[in-house]
Amino acid sequence: MSTTANSKTRILVEGALMIALATVLSYLKFFDLPQGGSITLEMLPLVLMGLRNGPKWGCFTGFVHGLLQMMLGFQNVLYCATLPSQLACVLLDYLVAFTVLGFAPVFARFFKNDYVGVTVGAVAAGLLRFACSFLSGILVWGAYAPEGTPVWIYSLTYNGSYMVPNCIIMAVICLLLRKFAPKLFGK
Repeated sequence: MSTTANSKTRILVEGALMIALATVLSYLKFFDLPQGGSITLEMLPLVLMGLRNGPKWGCFTGFVHGLLQMMLGFQNVLYCATLPSQLACVLLDYLVAFTVLGFAPVFARFFKNDYVGVTVGAVAAGLLRFACSFLSGILVWGAYAPEGTPVWIYSLTYNGSYMVPNCIIMAVICLLLRKFAPKLFGK
């Protein structure tokens, strides 16, 4: 087998392991909100995949994880009243939401300091996922906003209540891993 084939096989196996780890971590919740959303370490393996192997592999791994999460939580899609809202839910709550986590290395590469790059990359990827949740909260789940509360404020506060802690925790762990386990990041 050629070196290129070995490399691709290693990356595919690593991606499968990261998806499995992210799935297990999605069930270990520090805090769970009543209408979806929780504080977990689920995003960490997906961001690490991108930081280790580049945005192509990170996004692919995030996309596959999003498909798996959608299949495991499909009843959420069925709560949507119309076909367009179901499509928006599939895209914004699952497929795009997890795919964007693979973009962490795109943001990390702008910094010469690896510690800063890894931290900024993790936060930026988390914020992209937050943007998906924010849009979903407006477009799909706005009916849950309390009467008199603008939908965008409801979505910002509801999704921010779990996504901001998720981003902070993920960034801190990525920074600590970069410092104390640099081999996880390759070169």
